[in-house]
Amino acid sequence: MATFVLIHGASDVGWYWHLVEAELRSRGHDTLAPDLPCEDDAAGLPEYARAVVDAIGSRRDLVVVGQSLGGFTAPLVCDCVAADALVLLAPMIPAPGDSPDSYWTNTRYATEDREQYDDPIELFYNGVPSDLAAEALIKGRGQSEARMGEPWPLDAWPNVRTHVLLARDDRLFPAPFVRRVSKQRLGITPDEIDGGHCVALSHPQQVADKLESYAATPPE
Repeated sequence: MATFVLIHGASDVGWYWHLVEAELRSRGHDTLAPDLPCEDDAAGLPEYARAVVDAIGSRRDLVVVGQSLGGFTAPLVCDCVAADALVLLAPMIPAPGDSPDSYWTNTRYATEDREQYDDPIELFYNGVPSDLAAEALIKGRGQSEARMGEPWPLDAWPNVRTHVLLARDDRLFPAPFVRRVSKQRLGITPDEIDGGHCVALSHPQQVADKLESYAATPPE
């Protein structure tokens, strides 16, 4: 059985993963989904990673999963612990020299053909039941921008088996954008799942299915 380390995105909490955690635990796996110090102006990506590493403790058989901005933190965690796999879900995919602030320019995000949404429910929570989306907004936190201009601290991608999983109906990171960036930066053709940006709330069973399949993938 695997231990799934689930890393949330910007302005969020570990609760984001609670439905996926329930699915994985029902199948005999261990999970943890720590809250990152995203409201703390003194905390940057290294502190985010340290919060996750501290939560892992002595756990083994790790599958590290980063959603959205969590894609910047998850590889840092894998640089510190012995992970069996790294999964990027509806992700930002950093490269050396990127910061979260510069990611949009460096990936030519503005050139992507996509619809514009001003309502956060429509942008982030399409496909999520309305009561669950409302609860997610209440639980959400502020996101400090104080250190989001600092470069991602790795010089290269960690030596860990990596999977990219996009959400076909993601309005923040549309499928063509994720396919392009994943191929350019990692040489990986993403796997795909139905759902929007917050797919762990709209399609938790399908997310759990994919994560479990990655955990079962033999080492290369």
